[in-house]
Amino acid sequence: MANSLKNTVLILDMGGVILDVDYNIIFKSLSTLAKNSGKVAEDSISHLSTLFTQQEQMPLVDDFEKGLISPAEFREELRKLSGLSLSDNDIDTMWNSMVLQPRKEDILLIKDLKKKYEKIFLFSNTNEIHIDFVRNLFCKVMGFDVFSLFDKAYLSNEIHERKPDVSAFQYVVKDANINPEESLFIDDTYKNILGAKQAGLNAELLPKGETLSQWFKQGRI
Repeated sequence: MANSLKNTVLILDMGGVILDVDYNIIFKSLSTLAKNSGKVAEDSISHLSTLFTQQEQMPLVDDFEKGLISPAEFREELRKLSGLSLSDNDIDTMWNSMVLQPRKEDILLIKDLKKKYEKIFLFSNTNEIHIDFVRNLFCKVMGFDVFSLFDKAYLSNEIHERKPDVSAFQYVVKDANINPEESLFIDDTYKNILGAKQAGLNAELLPKGETLSQWFKQGRI
């Protein structure tokens, strides 16, 4: 664990850090849609099993997360790839099925962390369909705009850069006007940790099953 005493800036990922997600649910939801349409999922959409996972995803999703294509273009391409006549609502419901629940304790912890760190930022790979859903979920569960806790939220679809690209981290460092050597980045995906370190940031992996609140109680952040 990097020495947090020298870190004046904290940068947090969203999914897997302050929000529970399950990437596997997307393909399960798509399989259900395929079965309901009368097609056998294994035969018709097995090639989409890596559509969106924690470690890899199709170029289509990369482009969507970088904001290079619109939700309408994403939906239409997904219809072509799946061979399914899906409605916009079907696709959005399937796509958002991976989003579970906000981590309430960890979100409220940010208020305490703001007493320790000069600045706290959010840096997430996301897309227009997910982010609208997540914002509404945060407000519904927490009762306030969670993004307001951060000095700034860097969303891949808005900055047209995504983790683990070094250029994405360099964008955040430059825009936020921070010293990477005094900044700690926390993410739940190892390749993103590597990208952050290549950009000069201190970076730590939050393993599955561990939480920010646990780390705080242990004096690790």
